[in-house]
Amino acid sequence: MNLSFSRTNGEADRLIDTLIGLVGTVHHPELIREMIISALKSGQECSYLADLKLLNNTMKEMRYTTNVFAQYRQKRKVTIFGSARTETDEPIYQKCVRFSKRLADLGYMIITGGGPGIMQAGNEGAGSENSFAVNIRLPFEQKPNPVMLQNPRLINYKYFFNRKVAFVKEAYAIAVFPGGFGTLDEAMEVFTLIQTGKTSPKPLVLIDDDDGYWDHWFDFVTSCILGKGFISAEDFSIFTITRDEDEAVRTITEFYRNYHSLRFSHERLIIRLNKELTDEQILELESEFPEMLHPETHIVRCPPLPEEADEPDLLQLPRICLQFDHKHYGLLIAFIRKLNTF
Repeated sequence: MNLSFSRTNGEADRLIDTLIGLVGTVHHPELIREMIISALKSGQECSYLADLKLLNNTMKEMRYTTNVFAQYRQKRKVTIFGSARTETDEPIYQKCVRFSKRLADLGYMIITGGGPGIMQAGNEGAGSENSFAVNIRLPFEQKPNPVMLQNPRLINYKYFFNRKVAFVKEAYAIAVFPGGFGTLDEAMEVFTLIQTGKTSPKPLVLIDDDDGYWDHWFDFVTSCILGKGFISAEDFSIFTITRDEDEAVRTITEFYRNYHSLRFSHERLIIRLNKELTDEQILELESEFPEMLHPETHIVRCPPLPEEADEPDLLQLPRICLQFDHKHYGLLIAFIRKLNTF
């Protein structure tokens, strides 16, 4: 039988509907129906056991991740990356402890990889009660740290890619401390996701040590990557480098001073605000960021769109709407920082 996502499967569709009804409350049953059909189609199309195991384990890991984070959806969270090899007596470890404690005191929760080093420092500063640990099963270096060992918010992953989704999807900000290949991999993925608009705009703070780890990286980026034209100057808006944990905290909190969140609707970008902008402020944004707009379009105030009904707790927020070109995501970060000054 050639299964289809449209309702043309006859008895199979009726049996799937019966199964969904049989198990009790199922949210968004049409989506669940498509997931069941995807599983059946995979069984039809793929005979290679390893591929089916990957699909199965991926679904299990993502389901469990969603379940763990769901009850904390209204809490803002900061993901911390950094070396597993940082010792507890190193200054950068203590800086991370202070940084995460400041954030926890402000009501944020902390997400780390759950291992030793900087990850342990992040969980230690925030405290177990304010922490998540998204751990990866490795033959070395990555056992859960003692802060999170018995924590119900400890998740153990088989696949790096599922773990990376949790790091970025759930975070309102990302802080990166010095580290090795794993840290750089995680940081560069966030750069790419923000630069291409595949994740919502968020502060990306590179917190430096006394030896200038990120200063050396910045020199390479400026001289080689920018120098060869592989990135644009506006991409430098994506990140902030600082050695001061207080400045790092301010960078995160001030990003949400007036900016709340955004949503795309076809060609329109809807930006939700904590307070309404004046006509003069809107004109100032248009004047300073013309590259972001389609020709002969303007920034306007707008009511909630019908498709935003699935986020009822946000409907009362003021909004602005613009025809964004889906190219200048670095400028979008700068745009958000500008409207936070109003």
